[in-house]
Amino acid sequence: MTFLQAIVIGIIQGVAELFPISSLGHTIIIPAFLGGSWARLVTQEASAKSPYLAFVVGLHVATAAALIIYFWRDWARILRGFFSSALAGKIETPDQRAAWFVIVATIPVGALGFALERPLRTLFAKPYAAADFLAINGLILLTGEILRRRASRAAKAPVAARAGAQSPVPTLVVDPFATSKSEDHDEEVLASMRWRDALVVGVAQSSALLAGISRDGICMVTGLWRGLSYEDAARFAFLLSAPPILAAGLLKLPDLTGPLGHGIRGQVVAGSVVAFFVALISVHFLVRYFRTRGLALFAFYCLALGLAGIVYFGLL
Repeated sequence: MTFLQAIVIGIIQGVAELFPISSLGHTIIIPAFLGGSWARLVTQEASAKSPYLAFVVGLHVATAAALIIYFWRDWARILRGFFSSALAGKIETPDQRAAWFVIVATIPVGALGFALERPLRTLFAKPYAAADFLAINGLILLTGEILRRRASRAAKAPVAARAGAQSPVPTLVVDPFATSKSEDHDEEVLASMRWRDALVVGVAQSSALLAGISRDGICMVTGLWRGLSYEDAARFAFLLSAPPILAAGLLKLPDLTGPLGHGIRGQVVAGSVVAFFVALISVHFLVRYFRTRGLALFAFYCLALGLAGIVYFGLL
């Protein structure tokens, strides 16, 4: 692996891990499209002893660190909530509920990831399969978009009816899902969710073990299904995805200190630095993007790239 390849893949990781388009899918599909020495990196991906796999998973630590730093105030309150709840032996405050929601949501994805990560990667970490799952990811995002718009129309209808009955003049209806952000708003969002939602999110996140399925996309769709706004669903996804991303990266980091790291440790550092700063830019952009926009653009992008990959790799 050259330093140029490490930097390019770091950029892909920093963008695709935060955008709901699957970083793992892109780190397989894009090099395979480029061909040559890039494609040879991907042929190693399905092996548990792949240096490229160790490199890619190592980049996860950088993107998780970017998420934690960007939302450091939220994580500080969540950690305080956890320790105060553990010491008191009860759950009372929104911060405490948010902390335990994150823990409950992380347990299923951690257990399933530990048990299934290697066999799933062996079977499906290939360009054609990644293209298939990327197209499926597009359908999942499109479903979330449809559910959100239906819920928004259903919530606005009674308000519009009341406004029309009071005055013949058209009235601007404010989106009832829109919320003003207080300092502890993210913890309030998490605390408002039900415990079974945490289990659903945890199991759903496990689908990101399939290259092409986006962890953040799955979390966002779950949040939209529960009635969150796009912005709240995005912040919900970023908070819940950080622990499993970080855990997966830390679990694989020891591989880089052994034989798998020979000759690529410098590239890992370069790619991680790039991924970290690109991830910071990405999350900053997305938090603002989802204030006024939805998932449709990402859904159609995943469908287009996935279908193109199915055709291209199917003909090889």
